[in-house]
Amino acid sequence: MIIVTGATGRLGSLIVERLLDRVPAERVGVSVRDTARAAGLAERGVRVRRGDFADPGSLAGAFEGAARVLVVSADEVGAAAVTRHTAAIDAARAAGAERVLYTSHQAASADSLFAPMVDHAATEAHLAGTGTPYTALRNGFYASTIPMLLGRALETGELVAPEDGPVSWTAHADLAEAAAAVLAGEHGFEGPTPPLTGPDVVDLEGVAAVLTEVTGRTVKRVVAGDEEWAAGLVEHGVPAEQASMLVGMFRASRRGEFAVTGPALEEVLGRPATTVRAVLEEALAAR
Repeated sequence: MIIVTGATGRLGSLIVERLLDRVPAERVGVSVRDTARAAGLAERGVRVRRGDFADPGSLAGAFEGAARVLVVSADEVGAAAVTRHTAAIDAARAAGAERVLYTSHQAASADSLFAPMVDHAATEAHLAGTGTPYTALRNGFYASTIPMLLGRALETGELVAPEDGPVSWTAHADLAEAAAAVLAGEHGFEGPTPPLTGPDVVDLEGVAAVLTEVTGRTVKRVVAGDEEWAAGLVEHGVPAEQASMLVGMFRASRRGEFAVTGPALEEVLGRPATTVRAVLEEALAAR
């Protein structure tokens, strides 16, 4: 049986859908914190069981009979995230999983300037030390972040953010399809995968240019100071700790941490990856 955790989240739910395109529902199980939210999957024949990384005792039942377990990274940062990831990995091994997969990041590094990348590196290190065959999916930076960085750019004509660098923006849908293909055994990777990214890297200057083309209105890139930008977030209700972490994203990008790309994702998909332009067009259409 193939088990997917976080199956009601944005990435996990997409992975399950693409997995069901490839394997019978009776071979798929999901581990979710709230089984009621996965009722639709249960009706389709998917095995739905409660599993919570913060409650390791719940994972034995959720992972029972698993041949492969995909641990979708938690939406947390720091020691709590690593603790939850390692609990899930250890539970998968205890359940007898032949392979453990984990949604990591192409910039996973112990010395990253962006905190989540440090967490990914620590989780990968734990995986590597287990002795169980594993695959760390080195996903590109989620392209869904771009609309959140725009601020009031469409109203003011100015995209205001700290100095940045090129980023390998990659669509959730593409990464989900690739994960499903790997889970189904269509493609094999041992250890960390090559970067699973779109073919291009784009900075916010490039994003502003695409916005200009798509909307027909000039959008200018305006660089703000790190502290000034973070203070603006705090004024709008963002916790200071989160604002500081987000500044780290820009510092990491201008150091080139997210500028790595490659053909692996498109090779797995068998088609071109989604472009930044397509992501922006979809985001604008949803407004």
